[in-house]
Amino acid sequence: MKGKVTGIILFVSLLLFGGCGPREENILNVGMELAYPPFEMTDTEGNPTGISVDMAHELGKFLGRPVKIWNISFDGLIPSLKTGKIDIVISSMTITEERSQSVTFSKPYSKAYLALLVSQDSPVEKVEDLNRKGRIIAVKKGTTGHLYAREHFPLARINVFDKESACVLEVVQKKADCFIYDQMTILTNWQKNRDTTRAILKPFQKDFEYWGMAMRKDDVELHRKVNEFLGSFKESGGFERLADKYLKEEKKTFEELGIPFFFSP
Repeated sequence: MKGKVTGIILFVSLLLFGGCGPREENILNVGMELAYPPFEMTDTEGNPTGISVDMAHELGKFLGRPVKIWNISFDGLIPSLKTGKIDIVISSMTITEERSQSVTFSKPYSKAYLALLVSQDSPVEKVEDLNRKGRIIAVKKGTTGHLYAREHFPLARINVFDKESACVLEVVQKKADCFIYDQMTILTNWQKNRDTTRAILKPFQKDFEYWGMAMRKDDVELHRKVNEFLGSFKESGGFERLADKYLKEEKKTFEELGIPFFFSP
């Protein structure tokens, strides 16, 4: 009897665990910080949603792999990738030389400039006004806004926060002259806080910021397939569909202001 019971337990174990193994290994683990609407966010029930989430699932279909979204703080995304917790980062991440030293990026799929959300009472009128003693700049940790401020405004005080909302609040409450972030976020937060803030959307960088998907350097095959996917997705009008779904009004505003849109050629 003991032998039969052991055999049954072993059989059930193989069904429960052995059968799940290959499917678990085939999952595409995608890292993103779900705190950047409409690109990475959660719905009313706490489920991942947004442009990057849709893209991740489209990539999964292209690869024939189920997708699992991991919500990770932005500055923890690359460490999580390098340790193998996730397979790829799809989180509105700008391609930079510094990041490219430790990860491999896909071809760019989007482009953007930095912009300024300025306190209504601040004397700042243009980006050149920031590199002065007494200026206070709010930045989100690990972002290109953080890196840009650190490099270009040595005379200003740079206050670093973990969350975008905290940076916005600093400006709204007049504790900071400005918040440096991408144009889309600055536009959205200015629209929410018109009485207390101003938006300077005019580009002040020499070049576009390009966003890409980040992978481990040794994951050559995934890198090749991701680039294939991006080409196919663009050709099929995938980016236009995402813009119409999530960014219709913003796209119109950008066109009216004469500012290149995220997914424009």
